[in-house]
Amino acid sequence: MGGVGQEGVSHPYWPRDLRLPGYRSNERTVGSILAFLFAVSATLLGATWLLSGRRRGPRLGAARRLAVCWFAVCAFIHGVIEGWFSLKYRQIPGDQAFLSQLWKEYAKGDSRYVTADNFTVCMETITAWTWGPLSLWTVVAFLKNKPYRFVLQLIVSLGQLYGDVLYFYTEYQDGFSHSEVGHPLHFWFYFVFLNSLWIVIPALLILDAWLNLSRAQQVADRNFPPTSSKSKST
Repeated sequence: MGGVGQEGVSHPYWPRDLRLPGYRSNERTVGSILAFLFAVSATLLGATWLLSGRRRGPRLGAARRLAVCWFAVCAFIHGVIEGWFSLKYRQIPGDQAFLSQLWKEYAKGDSRYVTADNFTVCMETITAWTWGPLSLWTVVAFLKNKPYRFVLQLIVSLGQLYGDVLYFYTEYQDGFSHSEVGHPLHFWFYFVFLNSLWIVIPALLILDAWLNLSRAQQVADRNFPPTSSKSKST
């Protein structure tokens, strides 16, 4: 059951009295939208898994290869999907481009994405143009065994975790008013589950980067002990 916004235009979003001038309902089905998202993600996962197994140098373990796959998917979601939102957020309610329809479907779990909400626009713009390119750089760094790969992993994961905590907390402060609380698809899957991935996985990768960087520092301290601040007189 949809709400009725300004000018009597019916829409499926919460709160029910939300005004969306110019809104047009999606032409594509929910199934086709979700199929596209998961098909592209699965293709990226598979391609990155194969690439990570063929790289030169020390072999990567299964857990490390999965982490690299994660950053590849992040590069796509941040750079392409969230990048589209950051550029088209004002046109999305009435637009029928595929990615706009994807956002209109997701907005059933968080209507801030069809109202040009200030926090959401700022957060997604930073995510798209900072964490998107850095996620891709992280993939390349691991495939090429660059010495700064865990630094990138730490930076990107901290940014993702911080942004997602703010995302959940701002909606909590609003009383979860932008979705039908308890809806199995819109609330629990779109809003809770999908976003929780950017809480759990970055937290694990932060711990992983911490351990690897700490071990590297221990080796550096052992092999290159700090010199005294006082030089010996000759």
